[in-house]
Amino acid sequence: MQKIVVLTGAGMSAESGLKTFRDAGGLWEGHDVTEVASTGGWNQNKALVLDFYNQRRSQLLQVEPNEGHRALVKLEQYFKVNIVTQNVDDLHERAGSSHVVHLHGELLKVKGTLPNSPSIPWRTDLQVGDLCSMGSQLRPDIVWFGEAVPRLTVGAKKIQQAEMVIIIGTSMQVYPAASLIMYAPPDIPVYYIDPKPHVSSELMQQTNLQIIEKKAVIGVSELVNELLNK
Repeated sequence: MQKIVVLTGAGMSAESGLKTFRDAGGLWEGHDVTEVASTGGWNQNKALVLDFYNQRRSQLLQVEPNEGHRALVKLEQYFKVNIVTQNVDDLHERAGSSHVVHLHGELLKVKGTLPNSPSIPWRTDLQVGDLCSMGSQLRPDIVWFGEAVPRLTVGAKKIQQAEMVIIIGTSMQVYPAASLIMYAPPDIPVYYIDPKPHVSSELMQQTNLQIIEKKAVIGVSELVNELLNK
């Protein structure tokens, strides 16, 4: 069974109605990124950070997977599919995808602030004073700017073993996630679906690159139908 690795970014979730965190001005819902997505911001104003993610979590629970998410599930019937996503939502899982690696954490999980604190499911608002079993303040289980990306190695191994890569809805400019394509074998098919694709130097090294300048819902559905009818 052919191994396909799918790399997804914000454009995948945007068509479900989720706002992409960062706008053209570099702000996240009106906040500087350092205020709501860094350890410095957390240490300075925990209540602000928690409120920011409480709003994101509430919004996530009000949306549903789109046709792009569901199209990827169809691939699992005929291919071995692993999804490596920059997104922190659970829309891939809700659609039915079985193997999802979240590079940047998960919005519906939290963890304590002590080292090696376990991740636990969380679907309601998180407040200052909510503690983990070890007695530390709970925080979103999100990889903030400046923090290590612990699942990057897992994603790289998946890419190394891939026989096809599909990139969906990402600018390929957010590092270190964008560097994952460097681990792909150079001669395998690579499909890049995005209405405004950015072909990085890493992507240019892929000899079988095919760019599909369409939004995720349309481009993914069309590509999946093409692959299933070959």
